[in-house]
Amino acid sequence: MEPVTARPGRPTSQSSWWLAAVAVAFITAQLVLVAPGTGLGWDETIYVSQVGGNAPPAFFSAPRARGISYLVAPVAALTASTTVIRIYLALLSGGALFTCLWIWRKLLPIPVLACAGALLASLWIALYYGPSAMPNLWSALGALAAVGWFLRAVTGTGYHMPVIGVGVAVAVVTLMRPADGLWLALPLAASALLVPGWRRPVVCAVAVAGFLIGAAPWVIEAYTHYGGLAARLRRASEIQGGLGWHLAVDDQVRALDGRALCRPCDVPWKHPVTAVWWLALPVFAAGGVAAAVRAHRGPFAVLATGCAASLAAQYLFMIDYAAPRFLLPAYALLALAVAECLVFLLTGVRPALRPVTITLLALALAGHLAVQYRVLAHVVDGNRAMRENYTAIAAALHRLGVRPPCMVSGYQAIPIAYYAGCSSRQSSGHDASITPDGLTAAARRTPVAVVVAGDGAQPPGYARTWRPAALPPVRGWGAYRVYLSPTVVRPAKEQEAPR
Repeated sequence: MEPVTARPGRPTSQSSWWLAAVAVAFITAQLVLVAPGTGLGWDETIYVSQVGGNAPPAFFSAPRARGISYLVAPVAALTASTTVIRIYLALLSGGALFTCLWIWRKLLPIPVLACAGALLASLWIALYYGPSAMPNLWSALGALAAVGWFLRAVTGTGYHMPVIGVGVAVAVVTLMRPADGLWLALPLAASALLVPGWRRPVVCAVAVAGFLIGAAPWVIEAYTHYGGLAARLRRASEIQGGLGWHLAVDDQVRALDGRALCRPCDVPWKHPVTAVWWLALPVFAAGGVAAAVRAHRGPFAVLATGCAASLAAQYLFMIDYAAPRFLLPAYALLALAVAECLVFLLTGVRPALRPVTITLLALALAGHLAVQYRVLAHVVDGNRAMRENYTAIAAALHRLGVRPPCMVSGYQAIPIAYYAGCSSRQSSGHDASITPDGLTAAARRTPVAVVVAGDGAQPPGYARTWRPAALPPVRGWGAYRVYLSPTVVRPAKEQEAPR
């Protein structure tokens, strides 16, 4: 790969408005389509509970990192309102998208950047997770910033600020998701050492330092809470099904129809149209690299695409399940190459062909947006139903006498406990944080509720003598029952849901 020296551009204030418009549209879509009526999901309740919110901190399992908890802390420490958290994150993500695109302004033309930002912002995955207390979009934006700062550092468009920017961006990605930070830092460090004309040992050292700084809280916590780094890595691998060779490409394709988590991903592929854009992505990215080469920006597109491949590989070939959000960092970087391709198709073809090209691209874009909106609406509706269900179960527990301070265990314990304002503890599974004897001891001091799913389901042995009660049937989830410890005071007029 022959490196190029970027020619510092002079973006005008008018041109920056294109980037601002993309960011504003991203914020607006989140606030209109996602934020109203949605509630915190399972993972979100874990992250938010660490820094405030509605309940005591939930158990923090080995694979998780606390970056997103730090990000929501300023708001979650002040209010438990999900709406306020959503608005805060939507505004922050829109501002971050503008900043990341602005970093690239001296490397790529503004039309390419605006198109790339619009492509990323139009994905249902980005819109849904923009206002969510989840780390994946922030990992994506951090990766976009890191590659942009790196290219500016090694091509001469500034030095001190871009070098610092590389370290900060890599640290942010690592703080959010340590594995993403590793797979981002590796190609950046290698490029700074091996690519002729880009050899900057300082930039390599800063990328590595950014990873180490971002990983430090995770490593320190490994020794203070998990029995050491090796033990935490081993446990994290177990929870994720055993890291190694697992072909999950087909899992990712099936998950695109709106499955937040596909594990195990043995579901039928009912809506192939939702994956058309995904299957076309490599073709347009390759076309974008070719267009960038014609415009003497080839190395920029190659590095961004290579980093995208590095970030995606762990999720496509190393775990045995899928979640669309996992690939957001790859999508953010591939959007640059795809934008190069689309801009070339609009401006680089012969004038006689432009009307046909514009018409075809407009039709493809309309279809793409229609699919993205349809899937987004489906996912948001599912979230709102989830919030209603958890709220109804929490209200029923309160009526039964389970009020803070309290503890919830059993089926769906973590989110149910958060909505009820209780702590959550499990004696088995990925979130095991207490023994059955420990739960029995806790039940002597505080109200404890054990939730089981299904009419025929049995409670654990320590709860079989506790008072049973039915929980209200919830949409799409079937019947739940709860077993209440003797410390749960029966209300004078217990309003138990009909059996």
